[in-house]
Amino acid sequence: MLDIVPPLSASVSNRSAGRDRFTAIRQQSESLAANLTPEDQAIQSMPDVSPTKWHLAHTSWFFETFLLVPLDPAYRAFDPAFAYLFNSYYEAVGPRHPRPERGLLSRPTVDAVGAYRDHVTAAMLRLIETAGDEVWQKAAPLIELGLHHEQQHQELILMDIKHVFSVNPLLPAYQAPRPHPIPREAPAPAWVEFAGGLNEIGHTGDGFAFDNEGPRHKIWLEPFRLAVQPITCGEYLDFVADDGYRRPELWLSEGWALVQQQDWKAPLYWRCEDGQWRIFTLSGERPVGPAEPVCHVSFYEADAFARWAGKRLPTEAEWEIAARATYREDRPLAGNLADSGHLHPCPDASDASGLREMIGDIWEWTASPYIAYPRFRPAVGAVGEYNGKFMSNQMVLRGGAAVTPADHIRITYRNFFPPSARWAFSGLRLAEDL
Repeated sequence: MLDIVPPLSASVSNRSAGRDRFTAIRQQSESLAANLTPEDQAIQSMPDVSPTKWHLAHTSWFFETFLLVPLDPAYRAFDPAFAYLFNSYYEAVGPRHPRPERGLLSRPTVDAVGAYRDHVTAAMLRLIETAGDEVWQKAAPLIELGLHHEQQHQELILMDIKHVFSVNPLLPAYQAPRPHPIPREAPAPAWVEFAGGLNEIGHTGDGFAFDNEGPRHKIWLEPFRLAVQPITCGEYLDFVADDGYRRPELWLSEGWALVQQQDWKAPLYWRCEDGQWRIFTLSGERPVGPAEPVCHVSFYEADAFARWAGKRLPTEAEWEIAARATYREDRPLAGNLADSGHLHPCPDASDASGLREMIGDIWEWTASPYIAYPRFRPAVGAVGEYNGKFMSNQMVLRGGAAVTPADHIRITYRNFFPPSARWAFSGLRLAEDL
């Protein structure tokens, strides 16, 4: 995820700030790959995973295809074959290499992809610095879109290499463990109540947002309450111990079929050894931490847990209204995001009152299908394929995760995955009616 300018606000409209932000985000992508060998960067461990070098090339293809080729007459493509190799899903810009076969591309090499990135970055910096005012007005919002697109792929780089390493019998670590505070004791279950009524959700129009975050619109909510914090691994262990994966009455039909077909017994990256549950993380394998938020569960698992607990998942409207009441939108959102360096959900060791860990740690599944907001219209042209074409057979997640860049997340951000997806950093928070 161009002949038109998308209807986006451009925080990069100041050229100096735009240049600095462009450079920083491009360097951050490359720093994520610095821990990896060329062999690591070439592997595709399942069809949903892409090799690291593909992410690095695709994010360069985005700038080349949607900015440099249409807006810079002097630009020369690094390699015309890359237009086919690194297109993701944009039908309007031509054919593409099949997604499940990205791991078969031993060429171009990691070094060649690095040279491609350098070529595109240098050309983009020249465009930012030298474009005339008319060209800049077209370029600025596309640059902003491209930078947020690259940040999405930074998260995917970490998601995907975690899966790649998890299928290696050596269980390699991406990074060394990072220390974090440990709570003295597990907090008692607590809830925060909301009156419901007529509310508004969606992006307000200030700052960047993807098109699927609007238009802002009214919605009616019945009174509800949300759990103060996400479900922890310790709570999820109780579900596992109570035969949660062997009780069809807890599961939606398709979820139960997957449990049987794929022999699900616990969240992805968990395994039981000598009666002890262990978890694979980007810092290697270790015992499951009971106090940390449970992660890598599908929507079906989240829904089954909620049924087992006698509760339900919140709708995305309930989640957003609760988040607006919790966080000040005039301040940066704080939480355990990628910038903390943990790259894994951490236990909540704070003494704050009210809802906690809504931003960071884990993307929270909601009960809402990923569909268009009222009055939504995708943009004309290739850019309209960014989000709108996926509004079917997906569920919405909210809040960001431990691998989400901090300046990329918003309260209105609508992430989405198929309900069977488990490799995302996804967990859950409970809700119930009043």
